Amino acid sequence: MNTDKPEVRVAILDLYDGVANEGMRGFRDILDRYKVQHNLDLSYQVFDVRRKGQVPDTGFDVYISSGGPGSPLDSEGTEWEKKYFRLIDKLDAHNKSDDPQKKHVFFVCHSFQLMCRKYGLGDINLRRSPSFGILPVHLTEAGRNDGVFESLADPFYTVDSRSWQVINPDMDHFKELGMEILALEKERPYVDLPRAIMAIRFNEYFFATQFHPEADAYGIKNMLLREDKKDEVINEHGENKYKEMLERLDDPDKIAHTQKTIIPNFLDEAILRYTTLSY
Repeated sequence: MNTDKPEVRVAILDLYDGVANEGMRGFRDILDRYKVQHNLDLSYQVFDVRRKGQVPDTGFDVYISSGGPGSPLDSEGTEWEKKYFRLIDKLDAHNKSDDPQKKHVFFVCHSFQLMCRKYGLGDINLRRSPSFGILPVHLTEAGRNDGVFESLADPFYTVDSRSWQVINPDMDHFKELGMEILALEKERPYVDLPRAIMAIRFNEYFFATQFHPEADAYGIKNMLLREDKKDEVINEHGENKYKEMLERLDDPDKIAHTQKTIIPNFLDEAILRYTTLSY
């Protein structure tokens, strides 16, 4: 009997530029759980893209590209970004080839914004004030039919942490490129501002969210209890909303469910179609 476990190699592209964060731990925790759950020989390697200019080759099975600080506009033309987009172009070309083993990529927040700039999908600008907290995200019709969001409510709750945003989508360009908007920022009827795009499927293998599906209650609670983040949330949303966010951390149907659903569903698409697993 062959007891070898299917081998899966994951590249984590770290765009945090050396800034302390909870995102990288979140990705590792999800991958470690997935490895055990599906009895996989799964390994991952982290590449410090912005600070050290490290970029993986195309030999990995799955790629996860993280969020990060700062402007998604100011890095245009930098050496690290050129390397980053060269990798993305190589993966895209590979996926368009006859090779049956496709390369799946998940882009989060800062990476999402970089990709929207690359494809010219909408306006990218600084928010009037930072968005941070456990907030609802609404699915579009395409999102409700996308397997990555399977078993989530509409709206579902997730961690939104960004100073920048992608808004005012060029729908003709989306249609021309065959891309779909899957989710939008929470509805704010009292604010006369466009809603940010929160999730996009660029193609069958490239998926992106402007929120943080890797975030968990432990990491976010630590952040919310910091004085600077507490003040930030209260200034933006009020003290009652701040207390509500802390309460939501204990709700298994909110970010805990989101963290256990979105990236694992993406991994199912990326991995299960190519491996025979025993449960």
